[in-house]
Amino acid sequence: MRKQKVALFAAVLTAAPALLAQNQTAPAASAPAAAAHIPQRIGVIQVQQALLSTHDGQAKMQEFQTKFVEPRKKELDRKAQEIRELQNKLQAGGAVMADAAKAELQRSIDDKTKRYNRDMQDAQDEMQAENQKLIEEMSGKMQQVIDKYAQAGGYAVIINVSDPNTPVLYASSSVDITKDIIELYDKTFPVAAPATSAAPKPSSAPAPAKKQSQ
Repeated sequence: MRKQKVALFAAVLTAAPALLAQNQTAPAASAPAAAAHIPQRIGVIQVQQALLSTHDGQAKMQEFQTKFVEPRKKELDRKAQEIRELQNKLQAGGAVMADAAKAELQRSIDDKTKRYNRDMQDAQDEMQAENQKLIEEMSGKMQQVIDKYAQAGGYAVIINVSDPNTPVLYASSSVDITKDIIELYDKTFPVAAPATSAAPKPSSAPAPAKKQSQ
């Protein structure tokens, strides 16, 4: 209304009611155009794959492996080796050892085995907590990227098909946006790609210590 008054500065004041009426009815004319822009597209994404495939995810997993997995695996392997050596000693010399010495050696094996099992459980709990922390941090970033992509692309729904609880029986590859999201994530949160290295072998726990018959 103010713009119209400026344009029609020389007009009589009686024109103001008509101009006001025009301004009030103008939004109704734009309503159909707004309705035509309602998001209609549907997409699917493998969120877990996307998280691990971004440069950020690869760097964090490499750091997690170096800082948490490898040191704890090395320490557990050392303790497991000690137990195996004592077991071999008991097995090889148990027949000629005095009962007291054999009983003492068996107690040492049992104690070390209990400590080993406790340490392994503690390491697993610690790594699980740290892994969950990293996932939550990256998930927040990933949600920002998905929101940005959905709004720009006119998506009404994006479904995480990597979740086993998602009831999706079929989804065409043409609606899979995983690759696009990975690329957009790397652009939004740039991190240098980590140097490629051989995949670490999974840590396997040694067989439980067997108590020798006395």
